[in-house]
Amino acid sequence: MISKLPRWVWLCGWILAFIAGIINAVGFIGIQHQSITHLTGNTTMFAVAVANLDRASAFRYCAVLGSFVGGASVSGFIIQDNALQLGRRYGVVLFLEATFLAIAALLLNRNNVCGLYSAVFACGLQNAMATTYSGTVIRTTHVSGMWTDLGIFLGHVLRGLPVDGKRGRMCFLIISGFICGGVTGVFTFRVMGFSTLFIPASITAAASLGYAIYQMRKIDKRNCRSHEGSLRG
Repeated sequence: MISKLPRWVWLCGWILAFIAGIINAVGFIGIQHQSITHLTGNTTMFAVAVANLDRASAFRYCAVLGSFVGGASVSGFIIQDNALQLGRRYGVVLFLEATFLAIAALLLNRNNVCGLYSAVFACGLQNAMATTYSGTVIRTTHVSGMWTDLGIFLGHVLRGLPVDGKRGRMCFLIISGFICGGVTGVFTFRVMGFSTLFIPASITAAASLGYAIYQMRKIDKRNCRSHEGSLRG
């Protein structure tokens, strides 16, 4: 249930949505309205390209879809579970995301289309990193589900049905993070161009480092307790 979500999940959810908002804004402004963080539009464009026998476009959108699935697959391979829980290898996935976003910035600054695939791969990593907690689905790279849940929430309120207030706040949280990221992406792209992607890359790299430090401290405490226990024995 959403009521079981610890505070760190709320904070991380907003930050990850903020990151996705920046990335997607860069795609829409700099790559011909190309969505990067989600696949709904890309899947439709792939179908249109196939119907029109446009091989070049079909290959491009197929590569985008494959990149996202590839990132999600790598994330699933590393984390090995879809249950959100501290102690799993999120730091590795965050570091990989930072790396691929930095590579995307470098390639896109050189007008290399592979930068697009690198950014999409990074978003696949992020979206699969932590999708479920206590039966609650949390998506951070797109907000269609959050808008839908918000609509259901409002509908229940109008009917006088009981509602989960925390679920409503989670929807607002993710949506606000995505919007704030989008606004930030627009303003920074005007100044930095594709180098804007270094911003989410830096955030995820910092998060990876912070998580690694947390893990090391946790291991040290565990070793100290084990040592104290052996001395008492």
